[in-house]
Amino acid sequence: MSGQAKRRMPQPPQQMRLAIETFLGGQGAVVDVRSPGEFRQGHMPGAHNLPLFDDVQRAQVGTTYKHKGRQAAVLEGLALVGPRLESLGQELVRLAALTPAAPLRLHCWRGGMRSESVAWLAQGLDLPVVVLKGGYKAYRHWVLDLFEQPWPLRLLGGRTGSGKTELLLELQARGVAVIDLEGLANHRGSSFGGLGQAEQPSSEHFENLLATALWPLRQAETIWLEDESAQVGRCRIPGGLWRQMQGAPLLAVQRPLEARLDHLVSLYGNQGQAGLAEATQRIARRLGPQRTALALEAIAQDNWHAACRQILDYYDRCYDHGLEGRPALGVVSNGPGPSGGSPGPAGEPPMPWDLGLAPPPEAAEQLLAAGLISPIQQRLGPD
Repeated sequence: MSGQAKRRMPQPPQQMRLAIETFLGGQGAVVDVRSPGEFRQGHMPGAHNLPLFDDVQRAQVGTTYKHKGRQAAVLEGLALVGPRLESLGQELVRLAALTPAAPLRLHCWRGGMRSESVAWLAQGLDLPVVVLKGGYKAYRHWVLDLFEQPWPLRLLGGRTGSGKTELLLELQARGVAVIDLEGLANHRGSSFGGLGQAEQPSSEHFENLLATALWPLRQAETIWLEDESAQVGRCRIPGGLWRQMQGAPLLAVQRPLEARLDHLVSLYGNQGQAGLAEATQRIARRLGPQRTALALEAIAQDNWHAACRQILDYYDRCYDHGLEGRPALGVVSNGPGPSGGSPGPAGEPPMPWDLGLAPPPEAAEQLLAAGLISPIQQRLGPD
């Protein structure tokens, strides 16, 4: 064995290096030892960031590796980490105590030196530990591959202000398989959708959150999502899932105009004139000069209903246009005619189910009682 090989950090035993789905199925705390900047860009939901290097140090070691080679980079890394070994060890002990019956789950970018080094430290502290084979890079491949798999999607549609998100959450509480895209994106999907919301995740982290929500539903017979645009704010729906959404049967719901206005005022009426005016200006070109002027005038007068009425004209036209050619979920109307939960004829426009003034809990019960939506049922076939 060469002297250089002897000096390399010992790798964790082979049985400690887990493939992605085995790793994700574990119970121990997930410890991401990448730099804070890498972690902010995207990480496994629920992971704890214990960076071996900060962002500057990571760049510094990378530059040394590129220009001076691996040995010089390892020595520089040791010099940077050495003074922090005690604090790193204390943090590993604290994280291990969160799940004392299960080993820590460690990963870095590729399952290389950073995770190996921290695993070595954990072993020295007699802490059980496993390492993700291939690191976060393998996890990202798994996430993106997940969206390319076929999913039994169903979409809930309806004009802006119909309370679709609230309805989906009520259905979820009643055992229906639901993915809340707007909740994951921290955005309600329109020009106004970011008002009053927390900061949006990066598109990368949105994909991670979406995969985490989707994976437990892999045996569901149907999975319900809101009919969204390709982007929810700045978060882009992954291409594989978006293509499936475009072909998924759609159940449209409707509410009276005044009820929709009341709902929008309850969501946005307390967001202040400045934010509402700015969001209106962003769609001024599509609203047209007259409707934009009327909406801005109403906002300046705190007349939220009048402002929303002008803006809804644009969003209603967009929604109606988007329904053209979409597959309907049966002929789903609670007026005269048949109804049901199977896909309707191709190209037939969805007939909306009239929710009237029913609050979301009552509306959810209506859809369940009509058999248009069902609680989770398992698909036959392998896991």
